[in-house]
Amino acid sequence: MDVGEAIDNIARDTEEIIELEDLRKLIESDDEKVAYVGFEPSGKIHLGHALTIRRMMALRDAGFKIKIFIANLHAYLNGKGTLDELDELAESNIKSFKALGLVDDTEYIIGSDRITPEYMIKVFQAAQMITISRAQRSMAQVSRDKDNHNVAEALYPIMQALDMYSLGVSVAVGGMEQRKIHMLAREILPKVGYPAPVCIHIPLIHGTDGSDKMSSSKGNFVAVDDDEKTIKDKINKSFCPIGVVEDNPVMEIAHYYIFSDNEKIHIERPEKFGGNLDLTETELHNVYANEELHPMDLKNAVADYLIEYLRPVREYMAEN
Repeated sequence: MDVGEAIDNIARDTEEIIELEDLRKLIESDDEKVAYVGFEPSGKIHLGHALTIRRMMALRDAGFKIKIFIANLHAYLNGKGTLDELDELAESNIKSFKALGLVDDTEYIIGSDRITPEYMIKVFQAAQMITISRAQRSMAQVSRDKDNHNVAEALYPIMQALDMYSLGVSVAVGGMEQRKIHMLAREILPKVGYPAPVCIHIPLIHGTDGSDKMSSSKGNFVAVDDDEKTIKDKINKSFCPIGVVEDNPVMEIAHYYIFSDNEKIHIERPEKFGGNLDLTETELHNVYANEELHPMDLKNAVADYLIEYLRPVREYMAEN
């Protein structure tokens, strides 16, 4: 794979890369390079997580060592549960990530295992460089409780930045809600003697209820290990207003998980309603926007494709 192809593969379905030229230099370099993403163990692994995992696999294919950071302490600071509960979730989450394809050349790290005196000294150094308000602003999209601010909101982004230092990270990957923390890390790390990482941001997938973010805590998600009936039920109940393409979660799932691997989507429907359709993504958007396709016909097709897409995950989970 040449550099251009590697960059195209990595950049696919991303919101932004900061900075693209730095990423190119990393790919061209023969030095060891590490790509990392951190996940709070806070529930089921769903389609939003899977989008990020696909980008990690693209980075792996481009020669990066992949490190998946299971941020149990960060989740604890964010009020996601007790440490025992979070550690139990971490084991399940790691199994799901492996089922999605991150098995070879992937290192899984539990956050609490990384706390060393050297790490804490760096945390204290970094804490002197930023104000509490700046740290809280970086947490605006991540904090579980946005009304009752506490010291944890200042500590969390500092620790996340220093995780990148302790893990030797070259590229940090995360959803758009992580952007402000990543920008803080790019500012802090050079001040403690570590180069600013390239940051790759993944778009947030809408929840099945139409809300801005798919989330296990909201119950508006499709888990990667859901069984066939559950997938079909969740898609059939999803927000999918007739004639509306933008911010439509069913259309969004089709974009990321059908048209990523297929030129066309096959939609089956009775002859009396117009018969079967084979549509490119552009054609699907036009047909749906013109109200020439019923939401249930779209949902049935998307559910069938998604069931097949996630079949290897279900099989891995059943065997391991």
